[in-house]
Amino acid sequence: MRKLKVALAVLGAALLVFLVPPLAGSGRDDAAGTQIRGLRVMVPNTPGGGYDITARTAVKAVEDTELNGPTEVFNLPGAGGTVGLGRLVNESGNGALVMSMGLGVVGSVYTNHSPVSLQDTTAIAKLTEEADVIVVAKGSPYRTIHELIQAWKANPGAVPVGGGSSPGGPDHLAPMLTARAIGLPAKDVNYVPFDGGGELMASVLGSKVAFGVSGIGETRDQIAAGELRALAVTSPERVPGIDAPTLQESGVDVSFTNWRGIVAPPGISEAEREKLIGLFTRLHDTEQWREAMRLNGWTDAFQTGDEFGAFLKSENDRVASVLKELGAA
Repeated sequence: MRKLKVALAVLGAALLVFLVPPLAGSGRDDAAGTQIRGLRVMVPNTPGGGYDITARTAVKAVEDTELNGPTEVFNLPGAGGTVGLGRLVNESGNGALVMSMGLGVVGSVYTNHSPVSLQDTTAIAKLTEEADVIVVAKGSPYRTIHELIQAWKANPGAVPVGGGSSPGGPDHLAPMLTARAIGLPAKDVNYVPFDGGGELMASVLGSKVAFGVSGIGETRDQIAAGELRALAVTSPERVPGIDAPTLQESGVDVSFTNWRGIVAPPGISEAEREKLIGLFTRLHDTEQWREAMRLNGWTDAFQTGDEFGAFLKSENDRVASVLKELGAA
């Protein structure tokens, strides 16, 4: 009988080795139940855009630091992000899906007359802020922001401005707010939208538009290479590594930054919401994410949960007011 008990004990211990996942050395904190199996991150624009870069950078850091297992990123572009937004809202109760988004989606809800808005989602985390920069090609006759403004006011139709956003997005709002600040009527602005920063920069370099407005991350390399000349940044303070004044210090009363974050479908449980918030909080605390922000020229703007939800509402109200004033909503 004693031999039988010993044999059974050995067999039980062996089974536990196969049935119980290792807790030590995995770096994944499975014991705390923080893993989100089958997590997917939707990007509501094309590959290479701001939401896409943010999502893929975040997921790489999440996987490299073993904060989560395999995490899929997929693109569902259309209508300035509102196609993806509609899909997210229709996935009510899905705690393994999030969407990378930002200010552009707020505006697109109005300009595309979307039946759903970010108020219909579950706020998870705001991650970053980023200044827009006003750039011209290296051969442009405009060497300062003052020279550009003078020419723009004199003949706005002959000085087209390009942006990597559809109307209502950040690259549209920034020049429109600038025009308002210098007394240029919105109806006179010749705004040319492009499908993302890559297409926009090709048009600026090819002199198809007089100047472009886009994010720092999408222009930094070409500015450093001397292909683009930065005339001004839209943030309240100068941007390290960019030799350009702010609009405010140039006498133009505009302070504007784009932001990006993460939302989830409506109807998820409180436990699922907290799990998602916890994942992005741990990501925010990693050295890899801090280095990614530095390399991309992103400013840390971390907010989570209810605080981020309140921010989304205030941004919704602000953008609606601006777009109505500009006649774009």
